[in-house]
Amino acid sequence: MMFIQIFKMCLLDLLPKKKSDDELYQRILSKQENDLEELEKGLQVKLSNTEMLGAGDSEYITLADVEKKEREYAEQLIDNMEAFWKQMENIQHFLMDQFKCSSSKARQLMMTLTERMIAAEGLLRDSQDLQALDTLERTMCRAHMAKMIESLKLQIQEETKCRLAALSRGLELLTIEGKLSGRQKEELLTQQHKAFWGEAEHFSRDFAQRGKGLVKASLARQAEEMAKLTLAQEEEERSFLAEAQPTTAPGEFLQAFHEVLERQRLTWSSLEEEENVRTTEAVAVLCQELYRSTMETFQKFVDLLFLETLPGMTGLSRAECEYLRQEVQENAAQQLGQSDRFRKQQWELFQDLLEQDKQVWMEEHTLSSVLQTHLQDDHEGIVHQVLGQLGGLSEESTWCILQGHDLLLRSALRRLALRGSAITTLTHMRLSGKKSLLQELREQHALEQGSSQCLDEHQWQLLRALEARVMEEASRLEEEGQQIRLQLQQQLLAEAQEVGRLLQQHTERAIGQALLGHARNAATKSRAKDRDDFQKTLTEAAVESVYVTSSGVDRLVQAYYQQIRKVMEDHEEKRLQHLETLQGERTENYKLRTKQGHGESSSGTPVAGGAGKACKAVRQRMEEQRKTFLAQFTVHRRVRLDAWKQKARAVDHLEAQLEAQLQEAEQSFISELAALARVPLPQSRLSPSKRGLSEKPVKTRRKKPPPREKGDPGGPTDDDPASGSHPSGSLSSKRLNQQENEAGDGESPKRLLRERSNL
Repeated sequence: MMFIQIFKMCLLDLLPKKKSDDELYQRILSKQENDLEELEKGLQVKLSNTEMLGAGDSEYITLADVEKKEREYAEQLIDNMEAFWKQMENIQHFLMDQFKCSSSKARQLMMTLTERMIAAEGLLRDSQDLQALDTLERTMCRAHMAKMIESLKLQIQEETKCRLAALSRGLELLTIEGKLSGRQKEELLTQQHKAFWGEAEHFSRDFAQRGKGLVKASLARQAEEMAKLTLAQEEEERSFLAEAQPTTAPGEFLQAFHEVLERQRLTWSSLEEEENVRTTEAVAVLCQELYRSTMETFQKFVDLLFLETLPGMTGLSRAECEYLRQEVQENAAQQLGQSDRFRKQQWELFQDLLEQDKQVWMEEHTLSSVLQTHLQDDHEGIVHQVLGQLGGLSEESTWCILQGHDLLLRSALRRLALRGSAITTLTHMRLSGKKSLLQELREQHALEQGSSQCLDEHQWQLLRALEARVMEEASRLEEEGQQIRLQLQQQLLAEAQEVGRLLQQHTERAIGQALLGHARNAATKSRAKDRDDFQKTLTEAAVESVYVTSSGVDRLVQAYYQQIRKVMEDHEEKRLQHLETLQGERTENYKLRTKQGHGESSSGTPVAGGAGKACKAVRQRMEEQRKTFLAQFTVHRRVRLDAWKQKARAVDHLEAQLEAQLQEAEQSFISELAALARVPLPQSRLSPSKRGLSEKPVKTRRKKPPPREKGDPGGPTDDDPASGSHPSGSLSSKRLNQQENEAGDGESPKRLLRERSNL
């Protein structure tokens, strides 16, 4: 999205006289949009295939599958990034080859596009950093909510344990007093255990079932809201792009457009987070509701035992049973109080764990930033060093190479930063089992330490052994964490090296293209200088040579002009023949297509007669005539377009032949004059037959750049020829006037004749 808007601005800068609805503008833009769409579709297909790997009927996924998918995601993103680089590099060749833009305009567009894409990469990187911090906060918040719900679920089990322990102690007192037999006590305890734990299982089962229903309803509601939000955001983007003026202030437009996209992302994230919070609160309310219902059931079990079962079984009065029930409840409340204090300690330990995890996340983020800064400085230093050692390149070419490298480097580092965040997440996932074990040991240590203020020697030994176990597990966790981080960091460095290799290849191609252009320019200037020097030497030698006479020069000049006139006459004759042939073919094609159009239009069925259908028949005939006229107009326009294309190809071919023949005549004149003046020709001036039979004669003066491979970058070059339209008027008359009016030129035959006559 951002790239297309930047490319639109660059096109408007390149074609200021074109409108946004111009055909050429739309064709160029449509090509880039289609290429981007193909890239996006290819990436989505690959990501979908990766998502399907290892997917089964199970709701769970292993850590190995997660790491494998994440690694494949990273590889596919890197491949997609490289494909996008190649698409950008091919833009210059595409504009020059397909739309005949001049090399200077195409190069200027690429420079502007690169500069603005660098600014966009900076905005995207800042947004990605903020998004990473936001994700960290949301992760911590979700962990807090999950712990809270887990605590509510475990509270039922604590209630069950404490109440059963109090009941067991109360029944034990009755057994000691002889009011209950051992068998009766065991039967009552078995019944109570079955009833209490059955109700606890019912709580867990009901909570899981209804909780899943809440989550499914939340997901459906969230999908509906997201669909509405997507439509609203698309409309907002269209409205912004319709009202914005990107060409007046490109920087402000980019910033404003990025703010729109960032605001949409934050809105999307906020909506998702609000729905998650709403769902969590609903689950918490459900848990509390089920908890109250379960507590009421527990109370019914206790009342039934002490007010109905025990009076009939033990012979105790109702008041004694009521007193015993109160003692049991007080004992249960005391145990629940200890359990509450332990849960508070658990919560504090959990808060400390979250703070430690957050600190580790921030440290990893800082290390990732340091690594990226090091990679950026390293790559930039290498490129500057290489360009400094090469030398000879123009400032424009050097600047283009540096800007292109900066853009690719920023893009690569942004994806490596994303991969670094994923690796940090995988590290925490690998260590989650060890962290859970250490957390359980710390909770057990807190429970043992707070269970009693006075501990005997054996209890102190157990507590010290538990402390040693906690320290041992913490040390083991630290060591294993360092090993896992080192292993995953090595993977990240390997991926960074691969990205660096791709970046190096693109930069090497860009530098190679620039050096090739510089070499071509230098060779062209050298050939022009050699030609001027030889013409000056030949003129001086012809003037001073005793072998060159006026009659000899006059004979050479006459032969040269006769050859030129013959070449021009042949050219005019061939041109007229080609035009007549094309005109005849165009007329025949037009007649044939018109005849076909009439045949198709007359093949319709006649309308049935009748006065009531006269109006309908008239309208039908008018509609058929309109369609026939439009068809003929389309045929005529297509015929004219084909004729112009054929004419352009024929003119290009004739121009190439004319250039070759004129160059051959000129070379023949210079060779004969040099032979007459006894001046040796340089190697570049020898005729093809003298240089060797294997060489082919030069047929045109216009140099064409060597064919580039499809994937080669369109880097800055110093010798890209500016492509223009065909010269207007008769080429033959221009060439003849040029040959006859070159006064003062070293290779002019008339000047040689005049200078020789003055001897």
